Amino acid sequence: MEEKRIHLTSGEISSLWTSCMNDSLSKCILSFMLKHIEDPEIKSIVHLAYDFSSSHVDKLTTIFKKENFAQPNAFSDEDVNTEAPWLFTDLFCLSYVNHMATVGMVVNSGFLSMSTRMDIREYFTKCLTDATNLYNEATKIAVEKGVNSRHPYIEVPSETDFINSKDYLSGLNPFNEKRPLNSVEISHLYFNTMTNSIGIKLSLAFAQTSPTVEVQEYLVRLKEVAKKHTKLFSNTLLKDDIETPKLPDVGVSSSTTQTFSDKLIMFHMSLLMTSGIGNYATAAAVSQRLDLAVNYERLSIEVARLAKTGADIMIKHNWLEQPPGTKDRDKLIRKKHNP
Repeated sequence: MEEKRIHLTSGEISSLWTSCMNDSLSKCILSFMLKHIEDPEIKSIVHLAYDFSSSHVDKLTTIFKKENFAQPNAFSDEDVNTEAPWLFTDLFCLSYVNHMATVGMVVNSGFLSMSTRMDIREYFTKCLTDATNLYNEATKIAVEKGVNSRHPYIEVPSETDFINSKDYLSGLNPFNEKRPLNSVEISHLYFNTMTNSIGIKLSLAFAQTSPTVEVQEYLVRLKEVAKKHTKLFSNTLLKDDIETPKLPDVGVSSSTTQTFSDKLIMFHMSLLMTSGIGNYATAAAVSQRLDLAVNYERLSIEVARLAKTGADIMIKHNWLEQPPGTKDRDKLIRKKHNP
């Protein structure tokens, strides 16, 4: 009996397309890191991340061929110069893998939730498992080396309590004293501080190695905005005497040799901004102090505008691949009657 073919849904198509873009990008970044990492433990975790991305791209290629699905150009060896001088410290590479594994867990869980066909669900379940294992292994190595970024400590509650005043949700009036941050708010302020720190370092590394003035200026602008956001989050924590730990030696070298293509750089920063907007939206939704929620919404708009500027640059230089979409039905009809 002939097996009934189940067509891909729009959710599955978009997820597969985006997964291919993301994993092909990761392969380029990680292949360069592997050329220069000296610490054997960190190198092993970067190698694991590279192997995961490679296997994902291979599996996606098989799915695309089976479905007659036009595989995106995405990124290849042409987008990375592995012979360029070292650019990232070993500890930055570890932090980068840990951060991207965190992004991978969020993204792949979303892809899985948008998939119905069993083989596609199995693929994204594997991707989610890989991202989870990578996060756990990267965190384990960071803990062992004493360089992991731990969230701030607060006292464990000794009893339960209830909100007994609407003032708990206030915070917009500058003349009223703001209540202390709760644990949910602290965790998101800290997390967004650390993710912006990664963005600052990447913006710096990409800006000094890009040969294009327009891209350099855009990346410097991103760096300054990320620094401003980091300062705002850090100051909010410090007002409650909560320190924001910093990772040691997570810098970049002074190399100015082109290492990655501008197309890869711009897509990577777009990916980070998309993730950042999602982080801010989540933080705004769970923050019960209104001034925090308003700040997240305001900063999200700023990031969205920057992302739009980046997209305009990519379109101008023909770097932005178009995601799969539906046909313009009206255009098809007009073309039929006016060949």
